[in-house]
Amino acid sequence: MTRELVLGVLLEVTRDGEYSHISLRNVLTKYQYLDKRDRAFITRVVEGTLEHMIEIDYIINQFSKVKISKMKPVIRCILRSAVYQLKYMDSVPNSAACNEAVKLAIKKGFSSLKGFVNGVLRSIERNLDAITYPDEANVIEYLSIKYSMPEWILQKWLSEYDRETVETMLADFQTEKPTTIRVNRNVMSKEELTESLENQGVYAESHPYLKDAMWISSYDYLADLESFQKGAFHVQDISSMLVAHLANPNEGDNVIDVCAAPGGKSLHMAELLCGTGHVEARDLTDYKVNLIWDNIQRSGMQNIQAVRWDATILNEESVEKADIVVADLPCSGLGVLGKKTDLKYKMTEQTQRELVGLQRDILTKVKSYVKAGGTLLYSTCTVNEAENMGNVEWFLKENEEFELVSIKEDLCEELRKSVVQEGCLQLLPGVHKSDGFFIAKFKRVKHE
Repeated sequence: MTRELVLGVLLEVTRDGEYSHISLRNVLTKYQYLDKRDRAFITRVVEGTLEHMIEIDYIINQFSKVKISKMKPVIRCILRSAVYQLKYMDSVPNSAACNEAVKLAIKKGFSSLKGFVNGVLRSIERNLDAITYPDEANVIEYLSIKYSMPEWILQKWLSEYDRETVETMLADFQTEKPTTIRVNRNVMSKEELTESLENQGVYAESHPYLKDAMWISSYDYLADLESFQKGAFHVQDISSMLVAHLANPNEGDNVIDVCAAPGGKSLHMAELLCGTGHVEARDLTDYKVNLIWDNIQRSGMQNIQAVRWDATILNEESVEKADIVVADLPCSGLGVLGKKTDLKYKMTEQTQRELVGLQRDILTKVKSYVKAGGTLLYSTCTVNEAENMGNVEWFLKENEEFELVSIKEDLCEELRKSVVQEGCLQLLPGVHKSDGFFIAKFKRVKHE
């Protein structure tokens, strides 16, 4: 059953265009009754197959007369997941990976192709240690196959970062990491949460960047944890936590988060306000607004509400009403490929260029909400310069009433070294203990 569920998720992602984290979450929620080992197997094979898909296709094409692009989607996904098991899962016997793939092909109505599936997989199994890879001198092709990264992304990154940094990021994307959480001190202290988690068999340790950040691991189903149900913590990467931390709200502040779902930054801001002020968490669709409300209700916070609003449309009632505006905007997402492995296959150069335009359109609208003397936090979860420093330079040129604000004094020593310009922080996977993320802090010094 587990391999059939894996196949279903892979088809949804690669054939139907669903996002992997959504499809996988839906399956794990529906089949909560599966034991921890089965759930872990499904998660690892789905994420691993997608993570290494370019390399896996490269391997299959060396042993199959029918190239991967010409195969039926079901057969393609069966072979991909089986090759992942052969190459990356020592806990799965090679015979099991091959035999179960053949059985699955038959079960899905492809009995006529069982010999083909078996032949390709047995050939790969026999020759797995002798597979030839591109010459390392051909940097783009070599890195693309080794780390399963589309070539256009590598070309862009190598034009912006040195090879060592790029390879560090690529390796980090393929490294398993614990879950990062933020303590909700309104519910329980960090010490109480640590004890609660450990009593439930969860390993917890402090994150070095922020006092309320922790890493957790060795849990099965997050929503079953008592401390999660009580709202004692929120799952949030340290990079995202830094947004509210650097905004540094004062009690009584009015905050607008313009693209807030699922609400982590908004809730963090509400907590830092200690029950005072007000946070309005906005997003585009009812689905996203409901996600925010779910998290608000679990947190127990009263000084925050979720509202449906299109950030590209100016809200006249909000003009110069906010002490802080948080603009964590839609982006290419190429800083979080360790969590959302399929994004690298969905993103294109054209889409990325369009996103820069969308970011600028939204910033042009939401800057108006900031009071004189107020703060605008711009952030993205990508490492691409056009979406980050490129947008900062454009914004400052177009808006003389804003200036960058120093953030070094609010950062730990390790992160102070990563301030790329006053008020701007670029986090890189593997280089930092975080996702890839960018933050810029602006102050409105005068009226337009």
